Amino acid sequence: MSERRRIDWLLLGAVGCLVVLSTLLVWSATVHRDALTGGDSGLFLRKHLVNLGIGVALLAAVWLVDHRWIRILTPVVYLGSVVGLVLVLTMGSTVNGSQSWLDLGGLSVQPSEFTKLAVVIGMALVLAERTEGRWRSSVGAADVLAMLLVAAVPAVLIVLQPDLGTTLVLSATVFGVLAASGAPRRWLALLLAGGVTAALAAVAGGMLKEYQVDRFLAFTDPELDPRGAGYNVEQARIAIGNGGLFGQGLFDGSQTRAGFVPEQHTDFVFTVAGEELGLVGATAIIGLLGVVLWRALRIAARTEDLFGRIAAAGIACWLGFQAFQNVGMCLGIMPVTGVPLPFLSYGGSSMFASLMAVGLLQNLHGRTASLPPPVRMAVLRETVPRRHS
Repeated sequence: MSERRRIDWLLLGAVGCLVVLSTLLVWSATVHRDALTGGDSGLFLRKHLVNLGIGVALLAAVWLVDHRWIRILTPVVYLGSVVGLVLVLTMGSTVNGSQSWLDLGGLSVQPSEFTKLAVVIGMALVLAERTEGRWRSSVGAADVLAMLLVAAVPAVLIVLQPDLGTTLVLSATVFGVLAASGAPRRWLALLLAGGVTAALAAVAGGMLKEYQVDRFLAFTDPELDPRGAGYNVEQARIAIGNGGLFGQGLFDGSQTRAGFVPEQHTDFVFTVAGEELGLVGATAIIGLLGVVLWRALRIAARTEDLFGRIAAAGIACWLGFQAFQNVGMCLGIMPVTGVPLPFLSYGGSSMFASLMAVGLLQNLHGRTASLPPPVRMAVLRETVPRRHS
């Protein structure tokens, strides 16, 4: 088997294009913001490049490690993410109303970003350990409950921060992992109904913080508070609308240069693309993200073992929903929840976790590509779990 065939070049190319665009967009969003950079126009560009360098090193490490070590280290990664979330609640710093950050020697880390990957591989490992080698490969109630327990511990810790955006992404990811695992449809229906009920109860019971409620109200009608909660939504729409078909040109966006859109280099980086690269550039970014999701699902469909298949499908659900949530809040079709755009937003934790996920996908692809087609198909037939309604 040629070594070139063990690399998913489409996935690697799409991610490469996204991180290059990310560098340009972050630079454009910060170069004119003296209040943010302290007069050093290249400050965030240099930090972003350092984050990318570390992220690429993590991608390579996950990609090249022996696949047996990934399963062995999964419990360590999961426990590490839980410990990180506990430390956040005891000694973390609060940013934008959420106690989600740990300050480690001048470096800010957001453990919840790594938790998304940890929950995906943790659920995949639990299912694989419980079902591989059994004469019945169907997923039962005990398997579903075991996977939900893996997700429940970090989910509760994230809710306590409170981090609504990550909670939504994690919930969608868990639902996608269960669906890909072959869980009975009645369980999926119960989980969906339970999630809607819990959300309504949280709103009715006053469990959400005031700023979170204001964000949802601003989502329904930005004019309710145009200088408060609705400001981000309104300015994001204006910035994207200014771009037209081909944009105002990189580094020349009027809204971006004036700094009217808050958090534009992080949560609202898509507005920079919309204003400066126009509909064509923004559509190209969505297309590149679509290629990443397509390749992740393709790898999931072709991976020979249950752990790898569920992990790849879970990564696709995580990155797909998070990208939809971020782009949606920039366009005003989703509420503002403060989640980064994968591969594009400034921030080390999100970039590290996303690139580690790509490394895992490449690792899984390399193993599958190394098998002869008849062997691959035989293994797939033996490991696909059956679904019962």
